Amino acid sequence: MKIRNFLIILIGLSVGTAIGIGSYTFLYAKGSSYLTNDPQSCANCHVMKEQFDGWIKSSHRNVATCNDCHTPQGIIPKYATKLSNGFWHSYAFTTGDFKDPIQIKLRNKEVLKSACRKCHAEIIQAIDTHSNESNMSDCISCHNTVGHL
Repeated sequence: MKIRNFLIILIGLSVGTAIGIGSYTFLYAKGSSYLTNDPQSCANCHVMKEQFDGWIKSSHRNVATCNDCHTPQGIIPKYATKLSNGFWHSYAFTTGDFKDPIQIKLRNKEVLKSACRKCHAEIIQAIDTHSNESNMSDCISCHNTVGHL
């Protein structure tokens, strides 16, 4: 009985600590701002300032926000991506384990590629008629400064 009570207390303390640290981090990092579509929220972290400033100067500023390019369509995929990215960004910044300048991960690169293809479908269709699935164009390999000068 004593071991069971000890385990319950230990689990309670662990869960409470995780919730406390998570809540503090969410408030400190202005987590609720990431639930919006405001590009300024992406610049909450100093490592994103350069990307935000580049977006301000780019032609995409007039037609797309960060979420238009960096999250998939649909409310569940969008917020699942935001949740995953938010967790891993927080983890990386807390531990200091991030690349500066920040670099896009493969999964997020696929989301971005899909967004490019959606908005520029006519151009992409003309290009892809000469491609097959294995060598379909990767927009940002040539246009890596379009959204962020």
